[in-house]
Amino acid sequence: MGDHKEQQPVRVGAAVRRRRRVLELTLAVVAERSGLSVPFLSQVENDRARPSRTSLEKLADALRTTAVELLAAADPAASVDVVRAESVAEGDFDPRTRSLVRGHHQLHASEFTGDHDAGREFQHRNDELMYVADGAVEIEAEGRAYRLGRGDTLYLTGGVRHRWRATVPDTRVIVVAVAEHIEAVQDRSR
Repeated sequence: MGDHKEQQPVRVGAAVRRRRRVLELTLAVVAERSGLSVPFLSQVENDRARPSRTSLEKLADALRTTAVELLAAADPAASVDVVRAESVAEGDFDPRTRSLVRGHHQLHASEFTGDHDAGREFQHRNDELMYVADGAVEIEAEGRAYRLGRGDTLYLTGGVRHRWRATVPDTRVIVVAVAEHIEAVQDRSR
């Protein structure tokens, strides 16, 4: 078993479909512009066919973008990534932050150890979850204060202004958030 990232080729179909829909184009129009067949384009969008480099460039031109942009917007077919714990010297209580997820994904996760700038206010576009792995924190959100201890979680919907501070030395907080590049659907009608 290795610690490296195991990744299969990307699935470009969803990126193609999203781009086509943003431009409000039908498969027939994209087929006409690209010189590719409607059945083939349908298979590409449904990830049942992978376009060659030439076909991807024709498709990108028809969608008024580039092959590089389509690949950048593509979804990974499957990936597994192990992020190993860092070794910390005995007695080292300096505040640390480390990312628990590498790369460009729909979720971001970070581990905060120790204290940080308690005066810093955060406001994220999308939802996030804070989990206290060790120690304790005080969180101020929407004008209310919350005290969380080991094992407690706090869920914040996107847009909530908040700040937090560790109240116990060597506190560890895990923050998992929907990535900023994701357009989350917000239902505020409840």
